[in-house]
Amino acid sequence: MSDDVEVVDAELVDDDHLPALRDTTSAVALPSADPDAWLPPEAAQDVAAGIADSTRTAYEGHFKLFATWCQTVGRRPLPANADTITHYISHLTRTPRQKTGRPYGPATLDSVIAAIRTIHRDRKLPVPETKAARQVVAGYRARLSQSEDPASRPNKATPAKRDVLRRAVRLLDRTTLVGKRDAALLLLGHACATRGGELVSRNIESLTPDPEGRGFSVKVYRKKLKKWQDVGVFYDEDEELCAVRATHALVQALADEGHTTGPLFLRMDRWGYLAPPMQRDGKPIGDPTGRMTAEAASDIVLRAMTRAGEPGRWRSHSLRRGFVNSAREAGADIVDIGRHGGWADGSKALIGYIEEADAFSASNPLAQINAAERRRRDG
Repeated sequence: MSDDVEVVDAELVDDDHLPALRDTTSAVALPSADPDAWLPPEAAQDVAAGIADSTRTAYEGHFKLFATWCQTVGRRPLPANADTITHYISHLTRTPRQKTGRPYGPATLDSVIAAIRTIHRDRKLPVPETKAARQVVAGYRARLSQSEDPASRPNKATPAKRDVLRRAVRLLDRTTLVGKRDAALLLLGHACATRGGELVSRNIESLTPDPEGRGFSVKVYRKKLKKWQDVGVFYDEDEELCAVRATHALVQALADEGHTTGPLFLRMDRWGYLAPPMQRDGKPIGDPTGRMTAEAASDIVLRAMTRAGEPGRWRSHSLRRGFVNSAREAGADIVDIGRHGGWADGSKALIGYIEEADAFSASNPLAQINAAERRRRDG
C-alpha cells in the first residue's frame, strides 16, 4: 500500500482476481432480490481497473489470511459474521507476526477490516457490521499510545528536503547512465511531488519544453484525483539540484543508447545495460518495456540516502514529503503547494505534512508570539 497508510473502502475485484481464495473460503450462496444484479466480465474488469494494484494486492493478502484463520477456528469467512471479524481482529492484536515478532499495528488492522468489507461488497454479499471490530482497534491504538509504543504512529517515509537531496546527489557518479538516471529520479520526483507510481510511469513524451525557456512541464496522472496535471518545473538556481538539467542529461544519455520514446526511468543492470530481461522460475517477469517499478524507485532513494549516511525511513514517497517541507520552509502558500503536488484542496494528508514542516518554522504560533514580543521590546 501507499507509504502513508490510507484505508480504501471501495469496490475491488471480481472472483477471477482472487484465485487463491477459492480453496480457502466457504461462501454461503444468497439469493439475489434483483435479477439485474450482475455484471458481464468486461464490466467487472473495468471495476477492477479502477483500483490501484498495490491496494488490490494488499486486500487479497489480508482476506486470504482471514479465510485461512477462519478454517482453523471453525468460522465462516463468507459471508462473515460481525463477531467473527471482531474475534479475528482481537486475535491479531495479540499475535506476534513471524517476520517482526510483533502484532500488526492499528493502521494495518484498519486495512484488514476494509479488505473484508470490500470482498463482501465485491461478491454482492451483505457487508458485515464492523463497529465492534473498529472499537477493538481503537482500544488497541489507545493502549499503544499510552505506552508510547512507536506502533501507534503511522510508519511514514522520512521527508527528503533539499539539503538532504544535495548530500545524496553529490555522491552519485553522474557521468554514468545509472548515475544520470538516479539523479533525475531523485530531483524530478521532488520537483513534481510525485508518488512513486506517478514518477515511474512517466515517459520521455511526458516532457514538454517551456516556450519561454524556463524549464519544462511534466504530464502527471494524479491517482488520487483521477486526472492529469501539467506540472511546471523551472530551472533551479542551484544547478546541483536542478531537475530540468538532470532530466535533460538523462534523456540525452538514453537517446545515445537508442532509446528515444517510452519509459523515462528504465531498469538497468550493474553494468549499466538498459532493461535487462528478468526471469523467475524460468518465466519472464517485469515490464517488457523495461519500465521501473515504484518499489525499484524506493530502492534508489534508499541507496542514495544510505550512501550519504542519512538516517531515516527512505522511500520514493520521501521525495513527495520532502517537497512539501522544502516549499513550506521557503514560504510557499499551502494552497499553491497542494495544487502543484496534486492534492485536493483541504487535503488532510497535506495538512499533516504542513504541520510537520511548521513545527519550528516562523509560522509556529510560539515563534510568532516571540516575534511580537521582540517588536514590542525593540519598539
